[in-house]
Amino acid sequence: MAPIEQLLTIMATLRDPDKGCDWDNAQHFASIVPHTLEEAYEVADAIERENWSDLKDELGDLLFQIVFYSQLGREENHFDFEDVVRGICDKLIRRHPHVFGPKDAQGKPLMAPDWEGIKAKERAEKSSSVQPESVLDGVTQGLPALIRAYKLQKRCARVGFDWPTVAPVIDKVREEIEEVEQELAQTSVNQARVEEEVGDLLFAVVNLARHLGTDAEQALRRANQKFESRFRKVENHLRDNEKNIQQCQLDELESAWQAVKKANK
Repeated sequence: MAPIEQLLTIMATLRDPDKGCDWDNAQHFASIVPHTLEEAYEVADAIERENWSDLKDELGDLLFQIVFYSQLGREENHFDFEDVVRGICDKLIRRHPHVFGPKDAQGKPLMAPDWEGIKAKERAEKSSSVQPESVLDGVTQGLPALIRAYKLQKRCARVGFDWPTVAPVIDKVREEIEEVEQELAQTSVNQARVEEEVGDLLFAVVNLARHLGTDAEQALRRANQKFESRFRKVENHLRDNEKNIQQCQLDELESAWQAVKKANK
């Protein structure tokens, strides 16, 4: 039995009402979404750590999520694993006409790459006759917020709703910071308004990253890693100096932070 067939058989057995696992039998499409997201982030983490053994395991865990959804789809007569595989094969061939399409006598493709154009055509074909088509159709609600902000902005840029240079984008970031400060200066701070302005600020920062050719999600992940690494060194620095971090004043913590930064330049 091929490994993928074995995996599908294991999944079906886990979902067997009589012989299966109680936990697996209790799951449904929505209940396993958090596990899928967690597995995807663990794949990204293994890649960032360049731990290829962990990556192999994490990819297996992520594949299991796809098999799980496929089993649920088969049980409810929506689709099965073969449908999923067939669908992605068809999509990849359709979206790469320059690779899989017709060639001239010299073997050169007769069609140019048009990934976004083909995707737009697919969205138009899927769009409901009831709801008007939008350039924002298909930007998934469940994406991480930074990634979704980037995709919304990129879609709008395709129809010309975008600044042509980075200078006004930086000005917009400054404007949003000022609006946060204005809310904080109110006699009675409205937390809902503060949250709204902070959201606008984050959206503007994502736009700045996009104009600079930087992936905002990846940039923030690396900033998190850098902060974590430095803070752990601060803890070690304080331990080396026989200090308890929980008893240190802010100026001591800041001094240790600066010492770590200087040592790592």
